[in-house]
Amino acid sequence: MLPGNLEKVMFGAISTPVLYLADRYQVFTHLVANGPAVADDIAKDLRIDPETTERMLLVLTAFEIIQRTPGGQYSLPDDIRPFVDPDSDRYIGGFIAHLVQETAGRMALLDSYLQHGKRTVDGSDPRPFTSLYRDDHATGRFLKAMWDLSFAPSKELAALAGLATTAHLIDVGGANGPFAVAALQHSPRLRATVFDLPEVEPHLKETRAAHGLGDRLTFLPGDFFTDELPEGDCIAFGYILSDWPDDACVQLLSKAHRACRDHGRVLVMDRLFDESRQGPLATSAMNLTMHLETQGRHRTADEYIALLTAAGFRHCETHRSHSDKHLVIGHKAEPEHCHP
Repeated sequence: MLPGNLEKVMFGAISTPVLYLADRYQVFTHLVANGPAVADDIAKDLRIDPETTERMLLVLTAFEIIQRTPGGQYSLPDDIRPFVDPDSDRYIGGFIAHLVQETAGRMALLDSYLQHGKRTVDGSDPRPFTSLYRDDHATGRFLKAMWDLSFAPSKELAALAGLATTAHLIDVGGANGPFAVAALQHSPRLRATVFDLPEVEPHLKETRAAHGLGDRLTFLPGDFFTDELPEGDCIAFGYILSDWPDDACVQLLSKAHRACRDHGRVLVMDRLFDESRQGPLATSAMNLTMHLETQGRHRTADEYIALLTAAGFRHCETHRSHSDKHLVIGHKAEPEHCHP
């Protein structure tokens, strides 16, 4: 018999699309709203095929995403429920859709990368976001994925960032505002500006209206490689530096250093490898998707500190969260109450 960890990896090609379809056809939503149910009742209510529904539910049961009673009723475990409930801040449906609709289509590139290297294969490919933002529909899908991936962790990161004395946050590449919104909700006196490509602006406006943030949340269009960053006393990079190689990261952080007011700070929020690089699993997996979809990679905390130091920031500190996204802070000048 195969070892359990090998078996789960081998059949991942089946489990991820099943997870996506169960979300798309509202199987999880049904279980959240109605509680335990047999496959026939779920299929009838959702107007989908009962046999296919049963077989999919059995796969999800084997992967411990769903529980099944001896009588054939399916239910959601308490620890899974918030991640598949569209009304939860921890919902990850948009990111699962991104894995299936975007990442899976690029997996075949790994064979060519192994033989010839990424740079040779990609050649004159446009920057990754040219593809991800190819039209408004694609832009909306990608931003939904980033919101689902980022908003819940951003609430804790905003608290860890200590924004009580911050007046103006600049969220570089802030997309439709998951971190900016979390920061504004945490700190009522704060103002935030999202600096991102022009295609993002309509989606940020929707976020601002949905959360009633008014003029506390503004948008400034631009390209952070060709334009200088707007000035603020706190410059944030959330899931940005992992998209780019080291030299580009130092370039962006140097711009942040120029844009950062005296005694200001830069926040780097991203997945972090353990120093041993043996995990975490999500960081290792996403490190590969960075290779497929962007020009970047995931790093250890010390590697981010080295990039911050090269850009002129000092007194760097790492704050670990309870999620898979953590915070590294660099200071432009000596903090007034700096503790070793």
